[in-house]
Amino acid sequence: MEKFRIKPDKKVDLSKFDSDDRSASTGTKRQDAEELVTLSARLGQLQDVFYGSGAHKLLIVLQGMDTSGKDGTIRKVFGSVDPLGVRVANFKAPTDEEKSHDFLWRIHRQTPGKGEIVIFNRSHYEDVLITRVHGWIDKKETKRRFRQINEFELMLAEHGTVIQKFFLHISKDEQKARLEERLSDPDKQWKFQLGDLEERKFWDQYTEAYEDVLQNTSTKHAPWHVVPANSKMNRNLYILRVLVQTLEGLKLAYPDHQEDLQGVVVE
Repeated sequence: MEKFRIKPDKKVDLSKFDSDDRSASTGTKRQDAEELVTLSARLGQLQDVFYGSGAHKLLIVLQGMDTSGKDGTIRKVFGSVDPLGVRVANFKAPTDEEKSHDFLWRIHRQTPGKGEIVIFNRSHYEDVLITRVHGWIDKKETKRRFRQINEFELMLAEHGTVIQKFFLHISKDEQKARLEERLSDPDKQWKFQLGDLEERKFWDQYTEAYEDVLQNTSTKHAPWHVVPANSKMNRNLYILRVLVQTLEGLKLAYPDHQEDLQGVVVE
């Protein structure tokens, strides 16, 4: 998995990452499905200890082009976890109140507390992506925001937040196929917006913006992963493995009970 983790200050060329890569898969479709169940169950076990211990916080950032599968990732990867300790924050266009503050104000309010896992379905990175592509901020402001984002995430890490960031990497052809599927299926048409076609025209500009994001904001304490996501199964298996490995690395343990239970009888 290391080849998909972006090292700090590494030059990023997304054309060098194969969005069709399936190296996270274990074999046949049946084997992959079984592995998905196994990893999902393991994540559920680890999350229970994570919540019970209350010693850490976990922030997961999901970013990607339209149709890259952020919602599907959340459904499949976190299907076995206890909703009590997991929360999804979905950032849309800022409100007037949010725009009256700095761009990170609304983000900080959604970060995880102790024992909590929070998933950002889109995130503060929208403020250096869509804003840049559409010319709402210039290069100088973009660079300044990169610095502020790095400092913000360092502050979170120093206060006990573990951060993992995933760019769901799909091809332009795969996006076309997924948009056509939404358009042709009455049950999925509610997901289709004409604005998606307008944003698709900026594919090259978004690719360049993402490359800059990945190489300027992947750090040791808040790494980016370029996840090959044309295959939904590969995407899910990769992210599950990273998260299981991350939580296992924390050496989690349930807290000791604070009361003396010796001799207690339930009648």
